[in-house]
Amino acid sequence: MSFEIPANVHLIDNPLVTDRLTVLRMKKTNTRKFREIVKEISGFLAYEIGRTLPMKDVEIQTPMRKTVQKRIDTSKKMAIVPILRAGVGMIPGFTKVYPDVQILNIGVKRDETTHAPISYYENFPGDIRAQKCIIIDPMLATGGSIEYTVEKLKEKGCKDIVIAAIITAPEGIARISSAYPDIPIFCCAIDDHLDKDKYIIPGLGDAGDRIFGTEAK
Repeated sequence: MSFEIPANVHLIDNPLVTDRLTVLRMKKTNTRKFREIVKEISGFLAYEIGRTLPMKDVEIQTPMRKTVQKRIDTSKKMAIVPILRAGVGMIPGFTKVYPDVQILNIGVKRDETTHAPISYYENFPGDIRAQKCIIIDPMLATGGSIEYTVEKLKEKGCKDIVIAAIITAPEGIARISSAYPDIPIFCCAIDDHLDKDKYIIPGLGDAGDRIFGTEAK
């Protein structure tokens, strides 16, 4: 389908990512390798999202003289929000880049008939109004689960939200970008379309099943 990428979408165009993504898509890639690559690609996404972090001036002493340089402003706390269960596979890649990040969990599954999001778990402790919250999910298909998660974060007062997905569909991108044009979406691929069962084509199958090793044999 013809698709114009919205301004809030940041598509990572890097040969290293493209290569790893191809292996991730392969049916023959086993569970162990699949998990490793999800972690690796998630790290790439985490680095790219670093472009949105606030910076501050600091005075330092080099071996030559004093100078003013930039550092990340850590006064603003950060959280990642994995959408259970597939989002769990992305946690190691993000915590390697951001080791002190808080982890907020939300469980959302898709009704197999209506494809509407169904929430079954939520754990957002404390005050997140001043935090940057990064929603992580390997697949952005219809966008229903991510839209639900965004709304839950907004209900808690969070104003700084970023979305990270490995593979996306044009339908989901269009839905989220239309509803939240100011929320950045970082992804590694925008695939062709959704099939009748709302799976991404060509995609990589069910990311949760492949991460947890629960594919039907």
